[in-house]
Amino acid sequence: MKTILKAKLPELLEQLAKEYKVLVPAKLEGVSRFAAYRENLELALEENVTMPPKDIFFPQTEEMYKFKSKDQSLEIEEIPQDEKLQVIFGVRSCDMKSIDCLDQVFLTKGFVDPFYQDKRDKSILIALSCVKPMESCFCTSMGIDPQKGQGADIQAYDLGEKLGFEGITERGQEVLSKVSGMFAEEDAAIPSIGEFNLTADVEGLPEKLKDMFDHPIWDDISRKCLNCSTCAYVCPTCHCFDIASEVRGEDGTKIRCWDCCMVDEYTVMAGGHQPRPGKKERVRNRFLHKLRYFPERYNMLLCTGCGRCVVKCPVNLDITNVIKKLQEA
Repeated sequence: MKTILKAKLPELLEQLAKEYKVLVPAKLEGVSRFAAYRENLELALEENVTMPPKDIFFPQTEEMYKFKSKDQSLEIEEIPQDEKLQVIFGVRSCDMKSIDCLDQVFLTKGFVDPFYQDKRDKSILIALSCVKPMESCFCTSMGIDPQKGQGADIQAYDLGEKLGFEGITERGQEVLSKVSGMFAEEDAAIPSIGEFNLTADVEGLPEKLKDMFDHPIWDDISRKCLNCSTCAYVCPTCHCFDIASEVRGEDGTKIRCWDCCMVDEYTVMAGGHQPRPGKKERVRNRFLHKLRYFPERYNMLLCTGCGRCVVKCPVNLDITNVIKKLQEA
């Protein structure tokens, strides 16, 4: 295994930044998120970041293209894309799984999103293993190994005072070869993961939920929800979006931005019909999407056990408690 002292990590990132755009987990203005590496940036490596890497591939707000209307014609102008490869360091296993979920949505079933695909094709992912779960983590309940990032190009391990690196893909090995002089080669033991505070039993749940659409339990589950959408904002797998036009005279820009099924306006149809008029309908849709609809379509849960929604929900609508209630119903 290739190892390096943690104290030398900034030097390693600086070397990579000479050739790649390097994104790292960092603390910015009181919020931890992935950001472009720069000197003296405060890294956030002790625990997972508040904002997931979803924003890297599926930005919160994204210009899709520009257009100009003139007489009876319409001209379309593509938005220039960054051609530089990007190395994303420090992606935890739960977030690696979330990227897999997003890949299914944006790249499979015959529907390829070119904006998402462009960013994915230019990304080299370095997963970082976990040693101590946060109080809100339950990724192992979702079938995820916190020490192996599914789909990573490079797997990094937290070895205490050192970091260990293993190249998984050809692109990952190429990245490591460019900074090979900074590593030592040694046999290093991977630390065992600590105990998890939260668990969730999802065995058989997608199948059980097929008969629970009209179950009265949804009234109970949704009662305290505020429909604030915080859960979707910090969720690494939520992917609903809206498309709008910003027009000034003959010139305009088509913009895509995050949206959420927890918001009242999300399902309002032309003429004003609202198929999900209340909290119950919206909360039910959120949990059925994650625990039934997505598994039916993609054969995987749309929850990775990262625990962000557990931490940020202002009324403690804990998804692990929801799963427990659904299993007991």
